Amino acid sequence: MFRNLLSRLFSDASDRASLPSEDAEVAVAALLVRIARSDDRYSENEKGRIETVLARRRGLDHAEAAERRAAAEMIEAEAPDTVRFTRSIKDRVAIDDRQNVIAALWEVAYADGRRSAEEESMIRLIAGLLGVNDRDSALVRQRVLDDLGISGQ
Repeated sequence: MFRNLLSRLFSDASDRASLPSEDAEVAVAALLVRIARSDDRYSENEKGRIETVLARRRGLDHAEAAERRAAAEMIEAEAPDTVRFTRSIKDRVAIDDRQNVIAALWEVAYADGRRSAEEESMIRLIAGLLGVNDRDSALVRQRVLDDLGISGQ
């Protein structure tokens, strides 16, 4: 099952037009896992935040969100690189929703209460790859910090 999904996610551009929206959401989930793991500290708080984000994005219950996170962990571990991974998402997710993806990434990055240079660098790279400019990414980051009640870091 996961091998088939990976094949679809990383297929030629002409084949990605038929990528089901469900697959695109799994790709977003895997990207959230990639951010959480980027600082080599994958905490329970980050796992919980990923599940919260997944539940909110698609109206999943707790068990469904936990299952999607577990699947995303396996997919993320197999994903060859971030560039191809984000390209798959960019091809299937509208620009407004890509900004929501960036917000979710910032949410996960701050879930463990630590400011990580690795996570921040990865999000900046991903934002560019998803076509979200630096200014918009910074505004999204500030909105997330405000929503989380964290003073500007």
